[in-house]
Amino acid sequence: MGPSLTPNLLLQFINNNGNILLTLSAESPVPSAISSLLLELDIHLPPDRTSLVTDHFNYDTISASEKHDVLVLPQPSSLRKDVKNFFDVNGVIAFPRAVAQELGASSSLLTPIIRAPETAYSFNPKEEAETVEEPFAVGSQITLVSAIQARNSARFTILGSAEALENAWFDANVKAQGARELRSSNREFAKCLSAWTFMETGVLKVGRVEHHLSSVPESGSSNDSAAQLDSLNPKIYRIKNDVTFNIELSEYLFDHVAPFAPSLEDAVQLEFNMLSPFHRLDLQPVSKTVNSTIFSTNFRLPDQHGIFAFRVNYKRPFLTNIDVKPGLTMPSSCKDIRAALADCLQSSDCIIIQRNQPNDCLRPPLLETLPTRCQQLKKGYGDCKRGMIDMRKRFRGNQPIAVSKELEGEKPGQLYAGAGFASGVKATSGDEDLKVETVVGVDGERRVVR
Repeated sequence: MGPSLTPNLLLQFINNNGNILLTLSAESPVPSAISSLLLELDIHLPPDRTSLVTDHFNYDTISASEKHDVLVLPQPSSLRKDVKNFFDVNGVIAFPRAVAQELGASSSLLTPIIRAPETAYSFNPKEEAETVEEPFAVGSQITLVSAIQARNSARFTILGSAEALENAWFDANVKAQGARELRSSNREFAKCLSAWTFMETGVLKVGRVEHHLSSVPESGSSNDSAAQLDSLNPKIYRIKNDVTFNIELSEYLFDHVAPFAPSLEDAVQLEFNMLSPFHRLDLQPVSKTVNSTIFSTNFRLPDQHGIFAFRVNYKRPFLTNIDVKPGLTMPSSCKDIRAALADCLQSSDCIIIQRNQPNDCLRPPLLETLPTRCQQLKKGYGDCKRGMIDMRKRFRGNQPIAVSKELEGEKPGQLYAGAGFASGVKATSGDEDLKVETVVGVDGERRVVR
């Protein structure tokens, strides 16, 4: 690496969506600039800069019968059951004179691709000691191939053995201890590794994102709900609407776009959230096209108003990140209680018999002549309108109208948890017998108290 190619420039290249494949070799010391760059990414190299990985049980008996510095390893397995394996090759891979990497645990973006066997260790061949007392790393602490996928999906791959990419090892015959001679799969592994690094595999693309009403609710036969049934991606929904959400996903594989299929143990999920998710649902594949898969789910919106958002936040190792977040608004349910108040007024004696205006009936002294249910609805409508601007209820919202006591004709309790302030007061009719008590005052005289 030239003096003008500093670690800061490489990091800026990654931040600008650039991809890097870095190879290391124990045949030449690792430049200090490279060590500093990897240290920024929480990847640690041996401090002596000339150490290599040795294994006395998993080495190539043909080319490294004495030094045991050419490791013969099986094909890499999947990191987890829910992670796709993009580096699956049919055969063994030779790693001659590899440099050990030790990955830190502080970065969730850092992923090992191939780890060393349990019997491997890192040491400096220039040291003439017969035994290695304090090796840099041993066993599965050693990573031979690692990768970082940044939050912008840029990729940085570190291969510990540059010689593994040489033509001599693409078609070389290798023989592990106690095994038969096989042809190495270095060519296929190099193809898979470079294809992933330079965005030829594991690239997800989002197509259409649609959401709409599944059906008109039974209690909402308004023209607005019927119109939304045929519209896509409306900006406003009502509480307790049944909604369908669809998203189209594709995956780029080498030279074509194919339908995306997650692992059997994995699922693409939809979040319906305001500050935190109210729903987290698995999206099921419902149909496929030539180059895409359509995932869908149906659910009922919560009984609460506010500004919500659909969100598909799909982030998996070795796959580009997906974060789709179309927003929408769920208005207050005060419209329902207003309609109920209007119906109650239209059937009251204040309007039908006395022929008063609705506004006059809602003001004293005519307000006291309204039925109890109308008075409760008026109070509930006022509380609902005030709740829209009440900062204490800004995120919690008003009491759901679907269970509102005003609509059921019951006396409402207090606004928040607990019993009403008058719940313990005994009701009286005025005909009860008065209790007569005699008390002695401070002046010594007796008085009767009723």
